[in-house]
Amino acid sequence: MSDQINDCLFCKIVRGKIPCQKVYEDELILAFNDISHAAPVHFLIIPKQHIASLYESAQHPTILGLMLAKAGNLAQEQGLHEGFRSIINTGRIGGQEVYHLHLHVLGGPQPLGPMINRR
Repeated sequence: MSDQINDCLFCKIVRGKIPCQKVYEDELILAFNDISHAAPVHFLIIPKQHIASLYESAQHPTILGLMLAKAGNLAQEQGLHEGFRSIINTGRIGGQEVYHLHLHVLGGPQPLGPMINRR
């Protein structure tokens, strides 16, 4: 196993080395609550396979499609019936902090406001 995968926070969660509050799991993806939640409901959907970022997703269309397709169902199961926001940060400029592809799903009873502050 490469050092990149050994040191990856999300790979450790997938392997059960770090606990998480699971929202969903199957053979390809895992969803769990974000410990630094930015909204009343904030969970992540990750592939179990280490994929560093959205840049590499073209090589894994099935997994990316499953992550996106599952987001709506999981959001509704978490009570987000009037909408939610989904975000994939990519690279340093895009704000990616953990270099393992992950989809943020956020929402709550109140509107989330603008995505970015316009200048």
